Amino acid sequence: MNTGTKKNNRKKLLPRIWRWTKRIFLWLFILQFIYIILLKWVDPPVTLTQLSSWISGHGLKRDYVSRNSMSPYIKLAVIASEDQLFPDHNGFDWKSIKKAMQYNKKKPGRIRGGSTISQQVAKNVFLWQGRSWFRKGLETYFTFMIELVWGKKRILEVYLNVIETGDGIFGVEKAAQIYFNKNAASLTKQEAAMIAACLPNPKRYRVKPASSFILSRSRTIMQQMNNLQSDPDIKRLIDKPVTDKEK
Repeated sequence: MNTGTKKNNRKKLLPRIWRWTKRIFLWLFILQFIYIILLKWVDPPVTLTQLSSWISGHGLKRDYVSRNSMSPYIKLAVIASEDQLFPDHNGFDWKSIKKAMQYNKKKPGRIRGGSTISQQVAKNVFLWQGRSWFRKGLETYFTFMIELVWGKKRILEVYLNVIETGDGIFGVEKAAQIYFNKNAASLTKQEAAMIAACLPNPKRYRVKPASSFILSRSRTIMQQMNNLQSDPDIKRLIDKPVTDKEK
């Protein structure tokens, strides 16, 4: 085969590769969009974080439940501890992100996150753990999409089902069963605060036996819960009124 023929074949091949690449990306976009819409009503079958936990030997213990089967206290506790502006933002808390970036620049050895509940759901349901700019870009896209398609109540429901609440334990239902021998609907304010206190690092911090740090942090979370429980936007999110009667 002469040089001219090779060049002609290469010229024909490149457009063909480009056409197939565009088709593949188009189908991937369509499929992920359908998946996002589907998850508005259907629970995620498995997440990469859960799969990684199972493969690495930490186990995979979970029970998905509807938001009506969760105590209003656990909803309030995670908002108080993880994202107090959750009802008000569009998926991103820019002030917290800016503060986290400034902190991480000063102390690169001690990484602090500024992720909202929405961002955590986008990461845990659709992506893998990591801090690359590529993953962050995808996280931004999925955060925007679930805010647009799911709405706040569904985002909070999925968060409470997929979040890691202990070593190999996922979701507040399984956490309630293992730590307190009850279901998530029956969690008290204190029990909810203790689960929320472990969320920054559930493999390191344990609900039982609780360290002095977790006990102290759970008391702080309960104070924040008291401050937030009268907010009308939060009341609408947690579905039921919260009072101070139950401790």
